[in-house]
Amino acid sequence: MTPHHNRIFLAALILPMGLLAGYFLLLLGGQAPYLSWAALRAELSSPSLLDAIRLSLVSATIATLAALAFAVPVGYALARLSFPGKRLLDTLLDLPVVLTPVALGTLILMALNTPPGRFLHSLGLTLPFTVAGVIAAQFTVVVAMAVRMLKASFEEISPRYEQVARLLGCSAGGSFLRVTLPLARRGILAAFILCWARAIGEFGATVMVAGTARGQTATLPSSIYLAMSAADLSRAVVLILILILISFAVLFLVRLVGGRRP
Repeated sequence: MTPHHNRIFLAALILPMGLLAGYFLLLLGGQAPYLSWAALRAELSSPSLLDAIRLSLVSATIATLAALAFAVPVGYALARLSFPGKRLLDTLLDLPVVLTPVALGTLILMALNTPPGRFLHSLGLTLPFTVAGVIAAQFTVVVAMAVRMLKASFEEISPRYEQVARLLGCSAGGSFLRVTLPLARRGILAAFILCWARAIGEFGATVMVAGTARGQTATLPSSIYLAMSAADLSRAVVLILILILISFAVLFLVRLVGGRRP
């Protein structure tokens, strides 16, 4: 390939990258006319905004930890075990990835009218218009992503490590805890960060299940919706800016985690 062809090929790579980066910068820069430092200071001291930030951070953390508690054993089982109906189960667990969040929220509400749902209600667990509903909606949205990521992480680890550990006297559970789980720590951490970022940005399922009551169940995304519904652009821009800063920090952290050598 001649130097001229090399330059053409390089331009073919750089041009779309520059256009895409410029497009996203345009989206971010479009907020500038509606943002003022006075409005930013006023909104940051607003109790409802602080409540939305606090609820988003706490609920996303709880939902993600719960998702990982299921995703670690399920992802490992799908990566290592062979059993009848595995493909069907694997497909079933992927459904939350392709269904819209609004559909997932509707399914959660409809499930509350089933015998298991009524049983949970009799135990005092109420989801509609509660913080528990926010967490349940976020968990439902992110758990399939966590399972998929951890399954891929476990599949990248050679079963030979576990076989050697078994030969040295470890049980199946011992080899998993002492060998496989430490080797998968980067994948688990990446899954936590990405699922947490997805949970904190969740809107559709959360609104369907928990509503948008300010100071009670309003998260950052639902607060943005409320601000736009009221044509309060300055508040919406501040909320979007906070969400962008959190998301950027999380994604940058993923790059740092992924770039480290074990």
